[in-house]
Formats: sequence, C-alpha cells, structure tokens
Amino acid sequence: MLFLFQYIHPMKIILTNATIVNEGKQFTGYIIINNDKIEKVGKGEFNSSISGKIYDLNGKIILPGIIDIHVHFREPGLTHKADFYSESRAAAAGGITTVFDMPNVKPQTTSIQTWKEKKQIAKQKSLVNFALYLGATNSNFDDLKKADYSLIPGIKIFMGSSTGNMLVDKKEVISNFFSLGKQIVIHSEDENIIKTNLENVIRKFGEEIPIYMHSNIRSKEACITSTKKAVDIAIKHNTKLHILHVSTPEEIEIIAKAKKQNPNITAEVVINHLYFDTSDYERLGTLVKFNPAVKSPEDRQGLLKAMSHDKIDTIATDHAPHTLAEKQNSYLKSPSGVPMIQHSLQAALELYKKGYLTLNQIAEKMAHNPAKIFKIKNRGFIREGYYADLTIVDLNESMTVNKENILYKCGWSPFEGHTFHSKVYMTIVNGNIVYRNGKFNKTQRGINVEFEQ
Repeated sequence: MLFLFQYIHPMKIILTNATIVNEGKQFTGYIIINNDKIEKVGKGEFNSSISGKIYDLNGKIILPGIIDIHVHFREPGLTHKADFYSESRAAAAGGITTVFDMPNVKPQTTSIQTWKEKKQIAKQKSLVNFALYLGATNSNFDDLKKADYSLIPGIKIFMGSSTGNMLVDKKEVISNFFSLGKQIVIHSEDENIIKTNLENVIRKFGEEIPIYMHSNIRSKEACITSTKKAVDIAIKHNTKLHILHVSTPEEIEIIAKAKKQNPNITAEVVINHLYFDTSDYERLGTLVKFNPAVKSPEDRQGLLKAMSHDKIDTIATDHAPHTLAEKQNSYLKSPSGVPMIQHSLQAALELYKKGYLTLNQIAEKMAHNPAKIFKIKNRGFIREGYYADLTIVDLNESMTVNKENILYKCGWSPFEGHTFHSKVYMTIVNGNIVYRNGKFNKTQRGINVEFEQ
C-alpha cells in the first residue's frame, strides 16, 4: 500500500555511495543538491563536513532524471480517463521527472489561449516538470507562428490517426509548418492507406472485426509511406523533425539514410513496440490496441536491434490511458492507447538485463537525447549547475505489477502480472524528493521547463 508524506526541503541533500550513470560513464560517487540545483558531483566516498540530509544509497544507480517527451495526460476534457495529478504521480513512481504532453484533449491545444489555459492546470496539479505541445491543424498556422517557443517544445502534426480536426492533410500546410524553423513532431501513418484497409476488412468481417486485424488495417505500408513522405519534406526545408513511435525497422533505415542529408531528423521508439507484437493479441486483445499498431515478432526484434545499434534516438511511452470499460469494447468501439509511464523505466531496465541496452544507452535515450534534441535548458544531464532532476533505481529488487500498486487513474496496465527485476527507489524533481520507496511528497509541483529555441 502506498502512503503520502510531507517533506520539508533541507538546504542541502547529499546522495552518497551511489553508482552514477551519466554521459557515457559510470562511477561510484556522490551528489550534493543545493535547493533546486546540483552543486557538486564527486567521485569516491563523501567525506566532507558539509551539513545536510544524507542518503546512503548503498550502491543504487543514479540516472539523470528521465524525460518522457510523449504522453497523453488527458486533461482538460477527458479526466474520466486520467488527469495531471494522477498521471504525474504515476510518472514520479516510474522515475520520470519531466513529461511533454500532447495537444489532443478537449478543447484541443491548438491555439496560444488554449495552451495558456492548459499550462495553468499542469502548474497546479503536476508533481513532475512538464511542457505542452501545440497542435497543428489545416487552419492555425498563423496563430502558431506567433507563439513564444521558449516554453513550448514544438508543434505536433498528426499525419494520420488524428482526433477532432487535427488531421493535417494539405500539402501546402505541412510544407508551411515544416519550413517554420521550429521543432516538429509527427504521428506518421498514411490515412488513405488505413482508410482503404479498413474498408476492405469491414467488407470481409462486417462489424465483428477480430483484434488481430488492427495490424493489417494500420499496416507497415501505412507507416513506411508516411515516414518516407515526411523525411523528404524535412530534407527539403531542413526541418527539425522528430518522428514519434516508429514501429518498423524499415522506417528506421529511411530515417538513418535521411540523417545524412538532414541530421536534425530524429526517431523515437516507444516501450509498447519494444515489448509487444502481434503474438500478444491472443493474450491481451484490445488492451494492446494502439496506434501505430504492434507489428510482427520479427519487426519487434528489428527495433530492438536498431536500438542497441544506436539507430534510435529516444525512448518514450506514448502513455495514453483509457478506462478498462472503454478498452474492452468491440474492435471498432475500443479506443487506441495504453497506460505505460509508471513502468517504462523498469521495462527499459529489463531490456538492459536481457542485453539489448546498456545503462549508458538508457541514460542517453531517455534523458540526454530528449534534452539535446529539444534544447531543454539545464536538464537531462548530471552536471554541476543543472537542475537536480535525478532518478535512483535499485537493480536488485523485483516488483510484480498488480491492481494494488498500479497508480494510473484508469486502474489497469498491460503489464499486470508481469514481474520486473528492478525498482525505482527515489525520484528527485528540481531538488525535491517527490517519490521515495513507495511514498510521495504531495506538496511539491513541477514547473514548465524552458527551451533554447
């Protein structure tokens, strides 16, 4: 059972006897935190007379605070599924210190005004740091052009799988956004291919579509076609383009080739596609229905191989909760998306234990690269003078996911019953311990991170 606690921030926090993983190196050392910043990173034993609250970590791992650049916290307008407090609490328990939230809520975050309103909600409720994307439409280019991107990570473009009016399908509009000089992130699936596939499947099955057809409807072809189109436009305009939840090895190769002409094209893979494939439909059904769809076991292995060879820049979650009742509907009525953020780091650490990733790669793809790609100010690294966003994990303690320890508002997880062989011990946000060994500091709130754009 999880309990809440109140914690008064001392002048300094000292983390000792830890293995620090940062910028391609691992060493035994200590970290001194002074208010919200890292004051000192030292090697070896801590033997100073500096006063403060000392935590002996007994060899636990300190990672730079994990940054998840792809979440859907469902607020405003969809709070029966999730909200900023519930999901940021789950994020903190999962070692996440900063989240970037997507714009497909109600009302959609497609204007400066709706962005400001949503920011106030996040500011009042989020236990972790945050940033909020602006969403593109076919008609809001002029408004988004005027935005101040010092607090905004970029513009989200749905080139498929949109909600409301957020499908951007006009070539001239896409070209305008790609030439704006701002960070662009895209959902890359070809809507016309998906529509044709769905019509064909309905003709065959009627309304009773089996869940395994999801991967045929939202096919590899739809992903590859859209990604090829996007990188061609990005090369033409020298766009800073980040392609979200890449689900096929073929797309990774397209992006790797495109990087030679435009190194600002980057790729994300999400835990969903690293852990699940079409073989899981029989066991989990619509619980693993998400977009882009899971692909074959061979495709999943191809993504794992590409990741281990550093062809993938970032690992995120696409955390997208729905209620269990919603998910258990028939195929056409079941929404796409799964809750993921509480267990994403544990899942990555499981891949480390299986030899697919190193600890240095986890730090790089879940902290360093998100900070570098989006130019986040003074975060993403364990450096003196940087914000004290830190994630401490115990690699020797196991945890089985069950109803009692799932923190999502929706109350379920596709990992239910799964045992992870590591555990998040402590999460520090802006120098505040917001989570420690099952307990939360409910008095602290994260802040809107800043960008050097």
